[in-house]
Amino acid sequence: MAHISKVKYLGYGFYRYKGKCQFKVHKKSLAKMKNRLRAITNRNKAISNEERPLIPKRFVKGWVNYFKLADMKKLLMKMDEWIRRRIRAIYWKQWKKVKTRCRMIRQYNLPDWKVHELADCQKGIWRAALMLLSIS
Repeated sequence: MAHISKVKYLGYGFYRYKGKCQFKVHKKSLAKMKNRLRAITNRNKAISNEERPLIPKRFVKGWVNYFKLADMKKLLMKMDEWIRRRIRAIYWKQWKKVKTRCRMIRQYNLPDWKVHELADCQKGIWRAALMLLSIS
């Protein structure tokens, strides 16, 4: 015998809500999915920019179809933000020079001082990906 919150069956976890048993994605299944997405969206992987968003899209679509019985609206929203930030980090790493970053950021019609401030950022790839979110 185990408590309902400790049970894992076919990747699903369970919880009680208003006296009823509900499905959720188990923590281990979530960790495996996140590790797989880390491997797919690796910044050092040589994949064309056209194909790069399609690979995680196929994986997530299959994963969501498998866990369609679970309650995971907030989970999917957080994962979507996380995947988009990883893809922005990939593009930031591709724009190696400040000159290239300036050229690419200018597309967003920002003031010139802001473009140079963002392009010359020394905060690192993950932090820069978060700053790119604020301009798009």
